[in-house]
Amino acid sequence: MQPPPDDAWEPWSPDELFARLGVSKTDWYIVGGWALDLWHGELTRAHEDLEFSVLACQAQRYRGALSDLEFFTAKDGKLDHLPLVEPLPTDVWQQWGADIGAGRWRVDMMVDRGSPDMWVYKRDPSFTLPRTKAIRATAGGIRYLAPHIVLLFKAKHVREKDHGDFRNALPCLETDEKSALRRWLEVLHPGHVWIPELQSG
Repeated sequence: MQPPPDDAWEPWSPDELFARLGVSKTDWYIVGGWALDLWHGELTRAHEDLEFSVLACQAQRYRGALSDLEFFTAKDGKLDHLPLVEPLPTDVWQQWGADIGAGRWRVDMMVDRGSPDMWVYKRDPSFTLPRTKAIRATAGGIRYLAPHIVLLFKAKHVREKDHGDFRNALPCLETDEKSALRRWLEVLHPGHVWIPELQSG
């Protein structure tokens, strides 16, 4: 099965995803730029995709819950079809969900290899947090990754949109969130351009 073009995104919104998955046990959560906007409580910019994360042990269940989509593993710049009957490979962290009839990508499903109680940073497993501290929820029940953790992920690439997301978030972060993000950056990205702003912000 051929995937849509890489740029053929017409993503669902978090509300649309919640309408499809909210009836199940809501242990999935939104990540990336949308997570920051759920935290802000408003749309701060356009989003070209919709990223959400599920525990590795539950990836198959969520693929089944979204059976109107065909999933493709995203690895090393390649997209390979993964039929629902096949288990998720252990070296895959990301799957794109395609609406084949429309020729559009709808979701980007990330794999969380932490435990039900502990969130683990995939780029450095020594960085962990109790899941109750790493995941938050809107008043309507949509779960999302805490803002300072989202920014930690964004710190690796610091694209223009990542700088914008950081500057929008900085005045709203709690003191302990700023301190935690600064410590993580000093270890993982020493000399990062955001560190001085976190010290003075």
